[in-house]
Amino acid sequence: MKLKHIFAGLLLALTLPAYAADLAAGKEKAQACFACHGVNGNSTVPMFPVLAGQNARYIYLQLRDYKEGARTNPVMSPMAANLSKADMQDIAAYFSEQKPQLIEFKADPARVKLGFQKADETLCSMCHLGGLKGQNEIPKLSGQHYDYIFKQLTNFKERTRTNDAGNMTAVAKTLSDEDIINLSHYIANLN
Repeated sequence: MKLKHIFAGLLLALTLPAYAADLAAGKEKAQACFACHGVNGNSTVPMFPVLAGQNARYIYLQLRDYKEGARTNPVMSPMAANLSKADMQDIAAYFSEQKPQLIEFKADPARVKLGFQKADETLCSMCHLGGLKGQNEIPKLSGQHYDYIFKQLTNFKERTRTNDAGNMTAVAKTLSDEDIINLSHYIANLN
């Protein structure tokens, strides 16, 4: 009987996060992020992603990748360089808890339809889930700016972004330029 309780306790300990993120500290640490990503992560600049409501695990992994050089950007790489693991977890937790604001985007209905068909064909929802809401380390795409989606799909296709374990680069290499435009219209139309 005792062995059973010990095993259950060990199993529970393994499933608990090693670090409990501090949302108040995350808000304080995220202040520098507001300049590009907007107040509370609601970017108003189409080239910068909306972080509000994004998966904490995904945000953490991207910050870690910028810090370690697996993903590079002239602005983000230096911003992440001095962040500790706790800093990244706090910032990620803070943004994940923020409410995303609706982005006004006038999508072309014909392109949305073609983008939906391409998303269905390439099984986007298999990883990004229904409504492209994301999960764990797979980002939430709905509610993102058209320009940001377009740029990231292009970067994956051109292999200038490769911090994806090969999944997105494999999909993106099959996309035509028109497919990328259509997918960007479809995704930017989701909220």
